[in-house]
Amino acid sequence: MTEKIIIAGAGGQGIMLLGKIIAEAAVKEGLFVTWLPAYGAEVRGGTAYCMVVVSDREIGSPFIEEADTLIVMNEPSYAKFSSRLKKNGLLILNTSLIDKEGKKINNALSFPFTDIAAKIGNVKVANMVALGCFLQKKKTPALQTALNVIREIAPEQKEKLVAINQQALNEGAGLIHGKS
Repeated sequence: MTEKIIIAGAGGQGIMLLGKIIAEAAVKEGLFVTWLPAYGAEVRGGTAYCMVVVSDREIGSPFIEEADTLIVMNEPSYAKFSSRLKKNGLLILNTSLIDKEGKKINNALSFPFTDIAAKIGNVKVANMVALGCFLQKKKTPALQTALNVIREIAPEQKEKLVAINQQALNEGAGLIHGKS
């Protein structure tokens, strides 16, 4: 089993954190992992993406030409990375910031992650809604393992942060029921 994931969005959307949680959770489950972050020169608001490879065997390179899964959080990132998804790969789109009109998007998991995060109470957890969606669909790593990673990396005085991230993960996972 090898899963190649590209996660893309704007700087400030938590793209690197999303990838890092997948990577750290997979390591906790005994898998081989690479995590390759890339920031645009613009930083906040510019393009940010990371590549995560999760496998049950050693990984030769962290660079991904063709992704098994593409998680896209905004329109410019869709334009830049949509051609990098392999045929019949999993496309996860944040329709709060990506207009699906006129695009040939088949078999995508398309949800308004940013709108869902706003309803939860913090638009900054849109990345965790997307992560919950991905984890529920792929099952590797497990949702609980990712939550444990969030608890470990959150500062002790930030219990509310852990709680809202857990809620966001669960909201994202709940989007998949009936979509598998």
